[in-house]
Amino acid sequence: MTDTAGTLGKFHRMRGRLSLPAFAIDGGVQGLAGVLLVALPVVLAAGLGLITYASHGSDAAIGIAVGAAGFVAMSEALILAARPRLLEPLFGGLDRMYRAHKWLGISALILMILHDLIQPDFDRAVRETSLGKTASDVGELAFNALLVLIALSWFRRLPFTRFQIPYQLWRFSHRFMGALFAIVAFHQLFVDMPAGADPSLAVLLNGFAIAGLVAWIVTEFIAPRLRRRTFTVEQVSRHGDTTTVTLLPKGRAMRWRPGQFAFFSAPEAGLAEPHPFTIASAPAPDGRMTLAIRALGGWTRRLPDALREGMTVRVEGPHGRFDFRRGGARQIWLAGGAGITPFLAWADSLTATDPHHIHLVHSVRTPEDAIGLETLRAAAARNPRFSFELVATGRDGRLTAERLVRSAPFPPGTADLWFCGPAGLRRAVLRGLDRLGQNPRQVRFEHFDFA
Repeated sequence: MTDTAGTLGKFHRMRGRLSLPAFAIDGGVQGLAGVLLVALPVVLAAGLGLITYASHGSDAAIGIAVGAAGFVAMSEALILAARPRLLEPLFGGLDRMYRAHKWLGISALILMILHDLIQPDFDRAVRETSLGKTASDVGELAFNALLVLIALSWFRRLPFTRFQIPYQLWRFSHRFMGALFAIVAFHQLFVDMPAGADPSLAVLLNGFAIAGLVAWIVTEFIAPRLRRRTFTVEQVSRHGDTTTVTLLPKGRAMRWRPGQFAFFSAPEAGLAEPHPFTIASAPAPDGRMTLAIRALGGWTRRLPDALREGMTVRVEGPHGRFDFRRGGARQIWLAGGAGITPFLAWADSLTATDPHHIHLVHSVRTPEDAIGLETLRAAAARNPRFSFELVATGRDGRLTAERLVRSAPFPPGTADLWFCGPAGLRRAVLRGLDRLGQNPRQVRFEHFDFA
């Protein structure tokens, strides 16, 4: 499988260039529902700010409006960081939910800067209190600290340089986000404001203050204990730069659908930070789980030598909505490198009577880089409607649309295309299929890297 980045913004934004686990791109109505879900409260807060304080002048109304909108955006970013499963379908997958989280953070940063630049002047309209002055002062401190944290998240890799803020420092600093949000909530609750204003805006902001704080507490202190399962490492094997790990549950097993992913950590091996990986096997009666982890960053490079059979590890999940059974009767599965992992789980789940006609093409650099060939051969033997081809680019040349058309048992233009791998490969193949007049009926893919 592939290794990706972490909880806020870029998924755990791990060291180095890391690729990603299985996340569905459903698009359409579901994605729009998620966008509207987070955008409307932000717009509502801004609108209420303008209306409520319009009588105090345009500067005051605009200052309150952008501050209120920024506060709601911060709260929503904390809520999405908690990975609420009920909201995931509305975004069409956890990857889209985290992209929304990222843009909420960026929006909050911009809106907070505008709020600081257009500070409302209520000196003549309010009577200053000691509590209000304290709220104003701590709000200024929290504002500056939040700017630093959000900027660290946004500009983790300095532009035009190779310097990257160490992941440990980034993650440690991000743990304070909720505490700073609590200070901002104190600021908005107790800062001196004109009396007699419509309470609608205050009710909205107080509600999001509570929701954001609860989400942060759940993320930091509750969810890691409730969602976590313990497993024993049954087997560790290496295939080129990919490590395959087989896990057996200790106690309650995890239920997952083929194509989903989970967060994996191994404290006994010195790898306590949770990293997400696609589950590369179909559910088994004994709860056995397989992860295929490619060495793409510091954490994943240390894993093969640090992990030992018999160790206790932690797994949290499952997540994701990448599911071929929602596709058409004819399907082409296209995997680039470590992007094979969701397809291995899918192939492992195929039965002899599965009605889908499926052709899988797996592109790797060398034959030694390929993993899961036994699973693919077993699926092909079990189901005559499943076929696959391995393309080793160092031996066979790069994978092109022409080669895909020649290898598929049916025209790609009559099939759905499911893709997991580097975005460059996806774009090149789709451009080639377009030139050949073989555009797939639908294209569903996983982001190989978060932007």
